[in-house]
Amino acid sequence: MLNKRGRGAGSFSTRMTAPPLLARSCRNEQMTDPEQERALLAVAQEAARAAATELQARFGHHQAGIRTKSTPTDLVSAADVAAEAAIRGVLEHRRPDDGILAEEGGASGGGELRWIVDPLDGTINFLFGIPVFAVSVACEDRDGVLAGVVLDPVREECFAATRSGDPTLNGVPIRASSCRQLSTAMIATGFAYDARVRAEQAEVLAGVLPRVRDIRRAGAAAIDLSWTACSRYDAYYERGLHVWDRAAGVLIASRAGLEVRELEPTGDSPAGVLVAPSALIEELWGLVGRS
Repeated sequence: MLNKRGRGAGSFSTRMTAPPLLARSCRNEQMTDPEQERALLAVAQEAARAAATELQARFGHHQAGIRTKSTPTDLVSAADVAAEAAIRGVLEHRRPDDGILAEEGGASGGGELRWIVDPLDGTINFLFGIPVFAVSVACEDRDGVLAGVVLDPVREECFAATRSGDPTLNGVPIRASSCRQLSTAMIATGFAYDARVRAEQAEVLAGVLPRVRDIRRAGAAAIDLSWTACSRYDAYYERGLHVWDRAAGVLIASRAGLEVRELEPTGDSPAGVLVAPSALIEELWGLVGRS
């Protein structure tokens, strides 16, 4: 099957505390087992495909079972639940002794490995018929993320990485931007659901916008991280992400050559993440990372 860029689609193929996830994403490569990583990546791809099948069947149709979560604008639908159930089905069959942490169903199981699952990143886009959403599946051990997949069902694009391997898009290696001037950089970001947090984010954005080429807001963190990893964006920052929003994407971005930095809470804004080329990281950090 060919995607819209004419490429072969190929195979679709953390603990809760945020700072260790970022710090450990690409650490101690000599301690990893590449064969194990590849096996786990294959399971992640299978699980992501199963979820994508559920989402493709529902996208563009009236969605049932919609309810709110943290705010009236933070929604979850039957599609989220069905996609997560499909992922859990694969993992319970292929990796029955592992733990799972998923956005909708929470934590279950135990073991040395844990799967971090976002069955539908970009739920609001999905519900509004905006074709920018993804499935994110990652597997971690005590030292961080071992393997991760971000699957975009609409474009048939599968971003993937392991702790010691090259990041890929549909099996083809990718590299991040080497942009050296902030004034020519395309920056991606996202906004929280809470109005007070948005107000503070708007102030930060007002300081960033005059300093860069332009700003993009796609509405799905896993997509933003993956698109930055393959240089569609030069850098990305966002606050208020959950571990399942970024577990796979941060691994992919770091393996693609980007620096990853934790954004500490400031004012009304929660912690977040900044990924950027080394030449841009300090200047961007000065704009978005400090209280």
